[in-house]
Amino acid sequence: MAEKFDLIADIREDSGKGASRRLRRQGKVPAIIYGAGRPPRALTFDQNSVLHELENESFYSSVLNIKVGDKSQAAIVKDVQRHPSLRKIMHLDFQRIVEDEEIRMNVPIHLVGADKAVGVKQGGGTVSQMRTDVEVVCLPRDLPEYLDLDISELELDGMMYLSDIKLPKGVEIPELAHEAEQSQPIVSIHVIREVVIEEEVEVEALEGEVPHGEGVAEGAAPAESPDDSDSQRD
Repeated sequence: MAEKFDLIADIREDSGKGASRRLRRQGKVPAIIYGAGRPPRALTFDQNSVLHELENESFYSSVLNIKVGDKSQAAIVKDVQRHPSLRKIMHLDFQRIVEDEEIRMNVPIHLVGADKAVGVKQGGGTVSQMRTDVEVVCLPRDLPEYLDLDISELELDGMMYLSDIKLPKGVEIPELAHEAEQSQPIVSIHVIREVVIEEEVEVEALEGEVPHGEGVAEGAAPAESPDDSDSQRD
């Protein structure tokens, strides 16, 4: 079960881009919460508090407790919009959850035993992780903070797939129901070979050799060689 986070929110009465810009200048993050058969509600959060919580990887795959005044609502984060160049959150989307209704959530995939994997220790290979997260379906109480994949026995040139992940009770991966098991690689171990590309080196003209087209005036006759002049005198 993923850990819980507490977020303090305020109700946002105004709307529109202008209102959102004013909130951001005041150090606030505009947000919206929806779902559970209730109308969407506009909220605001403290920018610094949100940035602090987002540093924790499990924030993205946990049940959040959003508190507004003396009321609280369980929710999960569905979208985080960030500023393209500044350390700033532009907008947050949350989905309300109900205890007996399944939710869909992306959770991280953690590799276990990567430093002692057979393909690394004996084969000298390097671990390459192709997928870092996966969508799961489960009840809120069964939501895992992350999924482990043990690769300690993975050999050189070997590969492991989504189907190799041992799922906790009550957790499913929808992707496995729609595609062939061998089409979703997660990690592999290979020897990385360095390829050296030689730069093209220009060949310098030999010493004393006159490059073609240089040193002879246009229209001038070629210089006679000593042998040619002797033959003409003869």
